[in-house]
Amino acid sequence: MSVVDLLNKKDKTAFSFEILPPLKGNNFSKVCAIIDKLKEFDPKYINITTHHSEHIYKENTDGSLTKVNVRKRPGTVAIAAAIQNKYHIPAVPHVICKGFTKEETEYALIDLQYLGVSDLLLLRGDANKLEHNKIAENKTHAHATGLIQQVKDFNEGFDVEGNPFEKPETPFSFGVACYPERHEEAPNMESDIAFLKQKIAMGAQYAVTQMFFDNQKYFDFVDRVRKEGITVPIIPGIKPIVLLSQLTVLPKVFRTDLPTDLVSALTHCKTDEEAKQVGVEWSIAQCQELIKAGVPSLHFYTLMATESVRQIAKKIY
Repeated sequence: MSVVDLLNKKDKTAFSFEILPPLKGNNFSKVCAIIDKLKEFDPKYINITTHHSEHIYKENTDGSLTKVNVRKRPGTVAIAAAIQNKYHIPAVPHVICKGFTKEETEYALIDLQYLGVSDLLLLRGDANKLEHNKIAENKTHAHATGLIQQVKDFNEGFDVEGNPFEKPETPFSFGVACYPERHEEAPNMESDIAFLKQKIAMGAQYAVTQMFFDNQKYFDFVDRVRKEGITVPIIPGIKPIVLLSQLTVLPKVFRTDLPTDLVSALTHCKTDEEAKQVGVEWSIAQCQELIKAGVPSLHFYTLMATESVRQIAKKIY
């Protein structure tokens, strides 16, 4: 069953979470350690992020510069297949277009098809850390809508050049991202919702929100998209705060507002451990209200927060 089928089948709020592939040099056990801590809560699917390579310039002793590839993560495709094989839990790899060519995307789709991974989350990806003109414009997709069209064409049996091939026995189903507080590059919320509506019209079956800490922002956003005729599940994304520094980092990086009560509680913390406990308590209250409102699923971002997510899930599931 696809992710949306699993969500529609559930009679209560489902549980899912997102993990990052380990950095090069680490192995699959790092991923297993996270899943083993959370599998008791019956995750309906597990998302695996994708990252394009990032580069820095290192100065040599003669003053010249050498471009160095940093923080490269191993294949999301392989990890998704390994998760499904080991845990029999649907894996949802992120497929992004920024930093990847259309041909690279096609090879990823071919591999995923052969490996039996048929659910995707289609995203543009972070453009800020990419070098300008790294990939020619005609070789990549500028926006997620182009990526969606490529996946749709693949499902219909057409490659990136438009040549026919045997259609996949199980077509890919996919979700997209959405932003209760507006995407940082969108001129206004109306524009942001219009793009979401376009992605849904192209076949996206659900949308997962960027992290938020004020449930009213989520409720207002869902009301607005429903008035625009968007009926797919809108899955709230939950990120427990685990560090004092996130008080300033999260609003800056993710353009999310922190409620006054949360800010007040965090400013009284003297250690990261105290901040982590505040984050757990806030997320528990947040999740309980969302469950009461009947959300289809809670999707947790586990980066640096696996133990916090475990404490929250233990309380609410």
